Amino acid sequence: MNIIPAIDIKDGKCVRLYQGDFARMTVYDNDPAAVARRWADQGAQMIHVVDLDGAREGHPVNTDVIFSIVQSVPVPIQIGGGLRDEKAVLAALGLGVARVVLGTAAVEQPELIARLVERYGDEIAIGVDARDGIVATDGWTTQSQVTATALVDHMAALGVRHIIYTDIARDGTLSEPNFGAIGALVRPGGPAIIASGGVGQLAHIERLAGLAVDAVIV
Repeated sequence: MNIIPAIDIKDGKCVRLYQGDFARMTVYDNDPAAVARRWADQGAQMIHVVDLDGAREGHPVNTDVIFSIVQSVPVPIQIGGGLRDEKAVLAALGLGVARVVLGTAAVEQPELIARLVERYGDEIAIGVDARDGIVATDGWTTQSQVTATALVDHMAALGVRHIIYTDIARDGTLSEPNFGAIGALVRPGGPAIIASGGVGQLAHIERLAGLAVDAVIV
């Protein structure tokens, strides 16, 4: 199981939101590229980067910061936040990232996801961000009518091979992941499930490994 450290970016800085709430934000570092180098030096095999401004605005915002991260480390970078059309996806891949994550588009434009998966394959991942089992979109500010399970099934049918599942109520809390919801998404032959949200101690990671998830974001 891969351990993927995350760098969440707001206004060019490394931050953590509590349960996705922009009003409950902690700033950890002013230099995301330096943080990425630290994770790589500690053995990270991939780094997950979220453009929080992009997620809320609906288009990438911290592009320069993301490019500096890509240039700073020798490991693959996975990015999400505001990627809502093919132009944005192409621009992101053009920065040299290994994988892009789309969330809102998966709910609102499944035909776009089908086209992207056909063209870019494993470079496309889907972020399934849920509150009480229901998917939230637009930087977690809008609650959809789609269940996380239904969205994962739909994306799997379109050929998506990587799903990042985040329980919003656990995210940024360090309390513990939603093991039940995560375990329910892991299926033989199904997409690789990457667990995110609530990881705060080694025991959480060990328990996730027992669920056969592909990776965990910390």
